[in-house]
Amino acid sequence: MPGGVGLVETRRAALFGPDRPFELATGERLGEVEVAYETYGELNADRSNAVFICHALSGDAHAAGVHEGDDPDRPGWWDNIIGPGRPLDTDRFFVICANVLGGCKGTTGPSSPDPETGQQYGLKFPLIQVRDIVEVHRALLAELGIERLLAAVGGSLGGMQVLQWSIDHPGEMDGALVIAASGRLSAQNIAFSAVAREAIMRDPDFGDGDYYETGKRPDRGLGLARMIGHITYLSEESMRQKFGRRIQDAEMPRFGFDVDFQVESYLHYQGQSFVERFDANSYLYLGRVMDYFDPFGDPVHLQEQISGSGTSFLVLSFDSDWRFSTSHSREITNELRLAGASVTFREIESPYGHDSFLFEIPDYHATVSTFMDRLADEAGIAGG
Repeated sequence: MPGGVGLVETRRAALFGPDRPFELATGERLGEVEVAYETYGELNADRSNAVFICHALSGDAHAAGVHEGDDPDRPGWWDNIIGPGRPLDTDRFFVICANVLGGCKGTTGPSSPDPETGQQYGLKFPLIQVRDIVEVHRALLAELGIERLLAAVGGSLGGMQVLQWSIDHPGEMDGALVIAASGRLSAQNIAFSAVAREAIMRDPDFGDGDYYETGKRPDRGLGLARMIGHITYLSEESMRQKFGRRIQDAEMPRFGFDVDFQVESYLHYQGQSFVERFDANSYLYLGRVMDYFDPFGDPVHLQEQISGSGTSFLVLSFDSDWRFSTSHSREITNELRLAGASVTFREIESPYGHDSFLFEIPDYHATVSTFMDRLADEAGIAGG
């Protein structure tokens, strides 16, 4: 695989303040909004080569490269697809990734201080929608002097952001890549979200979301929520290949209720490592954002927005993804086509389940590369 982007840094931008509060879709306002973001590559002279990465629920702005002092073997979460010669080729494209509104890695969210009280918001933070996340992304682009994107790209919740953006603001992007996403969560998906939410909110240390100054955090609940979620991100085949029924650190079962199987040990590790880097309230808010997402609720509005927008869509699914199965991507494709959009759909073979969009799968990367090359050629962007 060609080399990555090397050393990178996370920047911050104050996009809204007391003189210009951010108005949410619900009509509520946030007096201050700060955004953490990273960029890779160079913006060209006519500002036509910008590509925006929308991240998934547990992601952040650090999509590629390494921060100074970090382990070089642990780069950003989408490093395998961003960089010179990679599908999101930083020799051609100026790539931007921002932590989402409601997040906990540098962008305003429940763990941020409320400017009116000086205390962290907790559950006093207003409920947000995908379109609110998108509006903050657009404000960041305005701050960077970018009026139009060559493409917006995202997987899972990131794909939902791309989809909402393309509907609310038709014509602001040449291409939209919607990967392993859903246009409307199923009852099963909402049920998983509900159980994860209950795990957090029933933790004795949750304290109605006001745990920041208590010296305690709902780590047990958040860790359990992550374990539940992680099961849904993997396929049965990938779990069989990784773990089977192998025993952890022993030849024979110990026949007790402690961790015994390798898959149990793995899930405990995932839960523990997650609580060290994520905020429980952000997990609640972003999970609820996904529950309520329904961009196709008004077909007439959809057609008015999409028809003639000029945006080309690439919708990708993975055959082993049962969290957002191929049927979700086909529904997105059908809705967009009925609205008059130009859509390419592909199902990619992969053993990795929902997490497939994070892996270096040759057919997947080749499909993204081909789509990006076409967008770049049509925009007259050199290279490739």
